Amino acid sequence: MANPVPPRDRTDQPWRSEGAPPPPPSKPKKKMPGGWGGLILTALIVYLIANLALSFFNKGNEPTISYTEFSKQVADDNVTKIYSKGDAIQGQLKKEQPTPGRGGHNYTKFTTQRPSFADDSLWVNLEKHHVVVTAEPVVRERSFLANLLISLAPMVLLVVLWIFIARRMQQGGMGGGFGGGMLGRKQPPKPVELHPGTKRTTFADVAGIDEVAGEVDDVVDFLKNPDAYREMGAKMPRGVLLSGPPGTGKTLLARAVAGEAGVPFFSASASEFIEMIVGVGASRVRELFAEARKVAPSIIFIDEIDTIGRARGGGSGMGGHDEREQTLNQILTEMDGFSGSEGVIVIAATNRADVLDPALTRPGRFDRVVTVSPPDRGGREAILKIHTRQIPLADDVDLTQVARTTPGMTGADLANLTNEAALLAVKRQQRSVTQSDLSRALEKVQLGAERPLVMPDEERRRTAYHESGHALLGMLQPGADPVRKITIVPRGRALGVTLSTPEVDRYAYTEEYLRGRIIGALGGMAAEHVVYGVVTTGAENDLEQVTNIARGMVARWGMSDRIGRLSALPGDAQQAYGLSAAPHTLDSIDHEMRRIVDECYEEACTKLRDHRGQLDALAAALLENETLDEAEAYRVAGVTRLTKEQ
Repeated sequence: MANPVPPRDRTDQPWRSEGAPPPPPSKPKKKMPGGWGGLILTALIVYLIANLALSFFNKGNEPTISYTEFSKQVADDNVTKIYSKGDAIQGQLKKEQPTPGRGGHNYTKFTTQRPSFADDSLWVNLEKHHVVVTAEPVVRERSFLANLLISLAPMVLLVVLWIFIARRMQQGGMGGGFGGGMLGRKQPPKPVELHPGTKRTTFADVAGIDEVAGEVDDVVDFLKNPDAYREMGAKMPRGVLLSGPPGTGKTLLARAVAGEAGVPFFSASASEFIEMIVGVGASRVRELFAEARKVAPSIIFIDEIDTIGRARGGGSGMGGHDEREQTLNQILTEMDGFSGSEGVIVIAATNRADVLDPALTRPGRFDRVVTVSPPDRGGREAILKIHTRQIPLADDVDLTQVARTTPGMTGADLANLTNEAALLAVKRQQRSVTQSDLSRALEKVQLGAERPLVMPDEERRRTAYHESGHALLGMLQPGADPVRKITIVPRGRALGVTLSTPEVDRYAYTEEYLRGRIIGALGGMAAEHVVYGVVTTGAENDLEQVTNIARGMVARWGMSDRIGRLSALPGDAQQAYGLSAAPHTLDSIDHEMRRIVDECYEEACTKLRDHRGQLDALAAALLENETLDEAEAYRVAGVTRLTKEQ
């Protein structure tokens, strides 16, 4: 079972690594995050704002009263002392008085201004009422030193908060902290290690792709014995491109190469380099290669490289220099050797090697292009053995038989199959997985999960004839895939399913076989037409398959005399094929497709009419049992089952 990929240490680090040695301990430099200049400037601004605020509030809450009010309080013998400087007077009352114009507020200390034209014998009145005239201000203001200390308090708080936020953001991987992200300072990424004692992936964990493993053995041997190759003047390959359908084990193979060679392994998805900000992807590529060079020889694995490696010149972005192309250009530069990337091998994986930029796939960048195909029968059996190592199997389990009935399945499909079988065994409270569990899991994977749908009797009978038509034509057609199972139990989107799989793995198809596939696919519609004289919507998926096969026969595989030996709709042109061929050619393709399908449909109807008794027998058995396995279906139809071993 494959080891889990270790997590990333930082969110801005798009790669994961395993097998890399830990970085040497270094004393951290004591630098203020964000720089002293920014901190001093911010502190000065805070200090000025605090001083202005303190100067505003330094006057206190003492109200300024009118001179008339002051004279009245003196006359009422309610003033205890005053201080005067020029015409400005500060004073204190004996008893609180309500503040004029401020309801609910009282005052004892006050300030007022004596008019220059006043001639009221103030001094006489003050002596008469025994008011003390002091030499010190009654209302004291804070000194400059006190103001300075108070204004420094928010500045100190700001510094502490600044350092705290910066350190937290650095630890959280936010691109160098609050100040570091703004000023461009980056912390070096730390290599992510597997847990101690965890075994790395090797070729022992890879099965079913022996011919591919042989292609990458040279890379492993080079990493293990570089001196022997240098003596012969051989250079280490720059890159290996793994191309193949999804689920065939490309990522697992790349990790196995690194584990087998015992070198550090850095893995990333190409889409993780791309950001909205132009230049970030290229920067991350440079950082990744720099980390790999530190521990060279090492391996960098980039998954789904077609995300950024598509052919350039499509006119995207301004002048073609968008973020995706800048990232691709940086990868090309790093792989070219100008940046000193010797000792770093790049392994990339893609499902679409045909859309990659030619500069990426030329020798010197990706020196080898390895096609990873779905495994053959022996490979499927080996993969099943690997995925069942941790699953207790019953004595009746025959993995060879399971491998024989799963043609075309990839390693990921087989892993899912064994997991579904284990889940079924748990639900049935068993101690081991039986052959029945594997069969049920295969039905669920290939046919879909059962639906608790109650159909009317007439529709159920029509469905039985529909599936019987598929099955009977599959049994009667020479060279057709044998029928494995027939069911009228609703599964997935289908009301019934007929499962046919080849006896051996097929890699090339004859015209006779493809016509047989079309006839079998049209069997359901033909059966409804023969028995009921009507056609229902149940043949939608059948018609999609028929259309794809017929289009391939005419436009891609040269099986039409009218079109000739041409690839009129190559590659993905089937989706928008109006741009890939002349209008006359497209009309001819449509004409030939209709001719082939019409001929096959007439043949299907003729065969079902000639074997109406066998069709009725199959439909009756399906109505009674709902599901017929391979042996029972052939027995009911009265057709001899011809086996063909690989």
